[in-house]
Amino acid sequence: MLRAIAIDDEPIALEVIKSLSAKIPFIELYDCFTNAYEAAEYLRKEKVDLLFLDIKMPDISGIEFLKSLSHPPMVVFTTAYSEHAVQSFELDAIDYLLKPFSQARLLKACNKAYELYELKVNGRGAVPASGFIFVKSGYGQIRLELGDILYVQSTGNYMQFVLTGEKVLSRLTMNEVEELLPAAAFTRIHRSYIVARAKVTRIERGSVWLKDKELPIGAGYAPEAEKIFL
Repeated sequence: MLRAIAIDDEPIALEVIKSLSAKIPFIELYDCFTNAYEAAEYLRKEKVDLLFLDIKMPDISGIEFLKSLSHPPMVVFTTAYSEHAVQSFELDAIDYLLKPFSQARLLKACNKAYELYELKVNGRGAVPASGFIFVKSGYGQIRLELGDILYVQSTGNYMQFVLTGEKVLSRLTMNEVEELLPAAAFTRIHRSYIVARAKVTRIERGSVWLKDKELPIGAGYAPEAEKIFL
């Protein structure tokens, strides 16, 4: 469980973070602040693993606030402005979320934070196809190991994650799934399919094979499909 706080001068923005983060089972949002200096005092006294931090604030910017911390927690910037993205990553931010962001986009950022947290705590190494994601299925969140995912298929209003031994339906869009999955390990080959690159055993004209399972390659996605074995 990651202990988190949020700082934003807009109360409505904090309510959005509170609502979305409440659906992520490994995030516990302990407090929210509209005043950065009160948040700084809290950080001096309490253990915090993850900080959701706005950039454009009236008294001090999120960038300046982060630089002022001697032992900062992991940080996910949340902002309506894109011009500070490069600078934020130079400060080792976990992610940079542009408002308004979706549940899936916040979940992706939190997944990255949790993987880094586990790496630090347990000393576990990571490769692009390792780790996990959480997806909403029914009324709960299900943890999916990235290495178990064979492919993802669009089925009406749902996305079907086909894993080794099971299938999981989630009410997501294709774009949201693309944001969740690491691009180094997964490739979109069709308007309805994303495949795990490591599971592909053969590529033929118009088709990708995962052992005995054949999936179509969309005409517009052929160049990306051809790079799977590169």
